Amino acid sequence: MAVTRVPVSGPTLELSSEHEIIQQVAREFAQNEIVPIAAEHDESGEFPDLTIRKMGEMGFMGIEIPEQYGGAGLDSLSYVLALTEISRADASHGTIMSVNNSLYCNAIERFGTEEQKERFLVPVASGKAIAAYSLTEPMSGSDAGAMRSRAVLDGDSYVINGRKSWVTSGPVAKFILLFTMTDPEKAHRGVTAFLIEVDRPGFSLGKTEPKLGIRASATCEILFENYRCPTENRLGEEGEGFKIAMQVLDAGRIGIASQALGIAEAAYGTSVEYAREREAFGKKIGEFQGISFKLADMKTRIEASRLLIYRAALAKQSSKATSERFTQQASMAKLFASETATYCANEAVQIHGGMGYSKELPVERYYRDAKITEIYEGTSEIQRLVIARHELDLR
Repeated sequence: MAVTRVPVSGPTLELSSEHEIIQQVAREFAQNEIVPIAAEHDESGEFPDLTIRKMGEMGFMGIEIPEQYGGAGLDSLSYVLALTEISRADASHGTIMSVNNSLYCNAIERFGTEEQKERFLVPVASGKAIAAYSLTEPMSGSDAGAMRSRAVLDGDSYVINGRKSWVTSGPVAKFILLFTMTDPEKAHRGVTAFLIEVDRPGFSLGKTEPKLGIRASATCEILFENYRCPTENRLGEEGEGFKIAMQVLDAGRIGIASQALGIAEAAYGTSVEYAREREAFGKKIGEFQGISFKLADMKTRIEASRLLIYRAALAKQSSKATSERFTQQASMAKLFASETATYCANEAVQIHGGMGYSKELPVERYYRDAKITEIYEGTSEIQRLVIARHELDLR
C-alpha cells in the first residue's frame, strides 16, 4: 500500500493511501451533502434522516465493525478521519455518527454474544437502524453509583423502572444500550448493562431537550415503567455495567475529540478566509497583528489536537490485539481537542466581529456546538482527574 505523509514539523505521521481516500470521500460527502442543509436543521432542530441514511449506506455508521456484522471493517484512524470531516461540516451529524460507532457498536462488538451481535449490531452497523447509549440520569452524571433507575430479576426477565436523561438519538433509536442498577448496595459495582428494544411495552420517550447547540442531534429523556427485558438481552454479567461503560467511553472520548477537531477546523478555515477578504483601515485584517496572532494560536492548537487524537486512535487500534487500555490517551485527546474547539470558535466570532454574531454565517453555530464537547462523555474536569490519576498511579 502506498504511503504519504502528513505535513507537520518534526517527526512525520504516516497515512496510507487508503486513509487519504477515506478522508477525501468523507470530505466530499460532508461538503456536498451536509453543509447545504446544516443551518436549516440547526434552526428547526429536525433530525437529518436523509443524510444519516446516506452515511449508513456509505459505511460511516459502523466504520470499525467487521463486515460480517454489517460494518465497513476499517481501522480506528479511518474512523477519526471520517468523523472529523463530517463534524467539520456539521457537529450534529458528527454526534449521531459518534454515538452509533463509539458508544453502541463498539460495545456490542466487544462485549456481546454472537446472538446479540446478529440481533443488535448488524442492523445498526449497516446503517439500517439508529442506536443510542444511556448512562446519565437527572441526578446521576459522572457519579454513576448514584443511579436511581432499577432492574430487578423476575424469572427469565428483568423488570426495569426509572428515568434516564440526555439520551443522544433517543427519539429515533431502535435499540438503546442501557446502564441501570441491579444491586444498589454495591454502588457503581451494582450497575448492569442491557440491550433495550424500544418497541416493547413499558418504554416511552420523555421530554426532548431544548439544547444550545448540536440541535439537529435528537436528545431526550427515556422512561421505563415495568419494562420487561429478557435475560438474553443483558450485556455481560450482572455488576459489569460500570466497567463496560467506562471502557466504551474510552473509545467515545476519541470520537468526541474528533468531533471537536472538526468544529475547530471549520472555525479556523472560515476565519482565515474572512481575514484574507475583510478590509479595515486600507488593509486586509489578516495583516494586523491582533488578528494574525489569533490565527497562529488557533492553527497551533488544532495541529496539537490532531496529533493527540491520532496517537489515541493508534493506541485504540493496538488495544484490539493487546487488550491494553488507552484511557489516558483518550482523555488527553478529548480534553485538549474540546478546549481547542471552544477556543477556536470563540476567536472566530471575535475575528468576524458583528458578522460572527449573526446567523447569516455559520460561525455562531460553531460557537454553540463547541461547548458541549467539553461536557459530554466526561467533562474537562473529569478528564483532568483521569489523566492525573494515571500519572499518580491512583487507578
